[in-house]
Amino acid sequence: MIKIYDRKTKNYEEEQVAGLNYLKWCYESPVGKSLTELFIKRKLFSKVYGYYCDSPLSKKKVNEFIDEFNIDINLAVKKQSEFTSFNDFFCRKLTSEARPTDMNKDALVSPGDGRLFVYENIDLDNIVQVKGLTYSLKELISDDAVANEYDGGTCILLRLCPTDYHRFHFIDYGTCGETKKIDGSYYSVNPIALEKVPKLFCQNKREWSLFKSENFGDILHIEVGATCVGTIIQSYTPNKKVEKGAEKGYFKFGGSTTILFLKKGVAKVHNDIIDQTKLGFETKVTMGETIGIKL
Repeated sequence: MIKIYDRKTKNYEEEQVAGLNYLKWCYESPVGKSLTELFIKRKLFSKVYGYYCDSPLSKKKVNEFIDEFNIDINLAVKKQSEFTSFNDFFCRKLTSEARPTDMNKDALVSPGDGRLFVYENIDLDNIVQVKGLTYSLKELISDDAVANEYDGGTCILLRLCPTDYHRFHFIDYGTCGETKKIDGSYYSVNPIALEKVPKLFCQNKREWSLFKSENFGDILHIEVGATCVGTIIQSYTPNKKVEKGAEKGYFKFGGSTTILFLKKGVAKVHNDIIDQTKLGFETKVTMGETIGIKL
């Protein structure tokens, strides 16, 4: 059971996990762990399933998924009957009213919907993946010079599960550079997998870029792929100025993660999120929601 903190109700709720039994089998059973290492974590598995989710054959899954996980489809731009495939539904756009963004220049907002861990005053060589497991930012992006700029800074880790809105956004006005891509495996990013696979983020396929923001300095954006996420789409135009809340990109099917690194002394994340992180609980947030302030 995965518990997450709802900051609106100030209560904990149980996460609805798509494919829970499959995840437990893959990462907890001897046979499942062997098959995950031999095949499931590999690009071919996610690519084949990705082709299926892009095809009209997968359209029949849309209604079942909406019903099972109680998705509010009224927030989407398209009507339920208009989706042409499961991926068309999965990476759906929302109406402009669905995710209002706090446009105050001092407001630090969430880049997307999901479950949030935030770590302050980070040690570059021991960034927390989950309790007891850490990874290195230098290893994550394979660029020591850039990584060193974020020593003592803040790590904002947003996990998107399959039931979430799967587009990610810029948290400020500014300009984003070219995306750098690093090949890797396709482990799940669900907590069940994060607790079993050391340095999982450093092993998975990932992409990163530097966003020169107007109010929060240079922000390091990292997108991490996962099982069945055969594609990370970067929809922004490099080196072109963007507005706060503008779309940066989206993930195709599967749970995924976007990680932001802010330099030391730039912002302060709200205490409720920090406190829940220390307790080991992710905080549920939506895109554009205020999560902190500029210092």
